[in-house]
Amino acid sequence: MNEKKIAVMIYPFFSLQEITCLTSALTIWRGRKLDVFAASKDPIRSEDGFSVTADKLFSEFNAEEYDCVILPGILDPLPALFEKGNIEFLRGLADKDIIIAAISSAPLLLAKAGLLEDREFTSAVWDEILQYLDFVPKDNIARVPVCKDGNIITAVGFAFREFAVAVLRALCMDCGDNIFPSAKKEYTAEELTFKMGKKDFAEFFKEYRRYETL
Repeated sequence: MNEKKIAVMIYPFFSLQEITCLTSALTIWRGRKLDVFAASKDPIRSEDGFSVTADKLFSEFNAEEYDCVILPGILDPLPALFEKGNIEFLRGLADKDIIIAAISSAPLLLAKAGLLEDREFTSAVWDEILQYLDFVPKDNIARVPVCKDGNIITAVGFAFREFAVAVLRALCMDCGDNIFPSAKKEYTAEELTFKMGKKDFAEFFKEYRRYETL
């Protein structure tokens, strides 16, 4: 039986850096095949200016061929958040036996798709935004670098190494804690509560309302 493939979602301003430890380990070290999915075949710019074209559209996704969907973080999450194709695709994963791994701001997409209603999760989203958005289940927020609850794995952006390890292990791949060496420390809940300030939140709120009226 052939090993299942890995799916990566992309959307405007996605972060390659936050997932490349994981994708490199899966494809180069483990020989897994990877397909890139998006709402369209138009080139999509990453946060650092790379232009990437998806291999497949969401409509071509067959859950039986994949055992993991990876969501990179997003520098500006609003275009992705208000792209209906992204949310509809994720809603379609609700009853699937598949690992869903989202880092940094990408858990917002999971929340909007209703996948975090009964799951603990973490993210690197500013706390004012988390508290404002009505689709975010506030009581489920875990102030930790990486959180695994069932088949959903979430992480803050700087924990991309630990995120990679958690996903590899969820896929039953043996690896040590130090497969990607990094500085170690304990974090308090306050250190993992990210405040953007009233002025910046006001700008976000203005832009968010603009998207709501489109």
